[in-house]
Order: sequence, then structure tokens, then C-alpha cells
Amino acid sequence: MKNILKITFLLTLLFSFQSKAQLDTLNYLKQFEINKVNYIGQPFSKLLSDMTQIQPKTVWNKPPHNNKTISLNTMFNFCNKNQSFYNTITLDIIWENPLVYIDTKNLSIQNDFYFTDAEKSFYGSRIIKDIIVYR
Repeated sequence: MKNILKITFLLTLLFSFQSKAQLDTLNYLKQFEINKVNYIGQPFSKLLSDMTQIQPKTVWNKPPHNNKTISLNTMFNFCNKNQSFYNTITLDIIWENPLVYIDTKNLSIQNDFYFTDAEKSFYGSRIIKDIIVYR
């Protein structure tokens, strides 16, 4: 019985630290959404360079239902790919000009959906139309 109580306590403690870290990340990213006027019409590299405390870990693109050749937005997640996407903090960037979906798909597959220097280079010059942060 003591062991079960110890394990339960440790799991609760671990979960509270993870929740606190997620809340800090969400609050940090929400500041960029609140101040999005500073980034709209600017290259994505400006936003990335201002994000000094944390960088995206994974990147996801999905074409709209009516046109499978383009990607209007990109979702940058702040968790590893093997973690649950439930309650994942997402920075959703809507692009000024649609991206070619096959290019974003190939890059994601090449880098196993992780946000690498190749993605920084690819998305860096793209112009931001809107920023949405959610969990």
C-alpha cells in the first residue's frame, strides 16, 4: 500500500510539473499572438528570431479540402512527435501566399516532421498573414 501511495504521489508531481511547463509555453506563445501586428506582413524568420525561449519541435501541413496542391497554413507544435497531440500547444501560421503542398509534405517526410534547420530555411522567408496560438 505504501508503494502505491508513493507511486501515485510521484506521478501527480510529475504531471503537475508538465502542466506548469505547458502553461508557461502557452502564455509565452500567446504574447506573440497578442502582438501579431508586429509580425503580419513580415517573414517567419523574424518571429523565429524573437522566440528566444522556445522553438517549435514539430511541423505539420494539411491542404484544404478543396485544393490538395496547396497549404494555406502550417502548424508548429511544441511537443515531440511521440507525445500525445491531445492538449498540444500549437502555433498556427497562416501564410500570405499559399505554399506548394508537395514541397511541404516532402520536407516533413524527409525530416520525420521535426522542425530542423531545413524547415527554418524553407519557412523563414515566407510571409505571415496571421498567427493563432491554441492548445
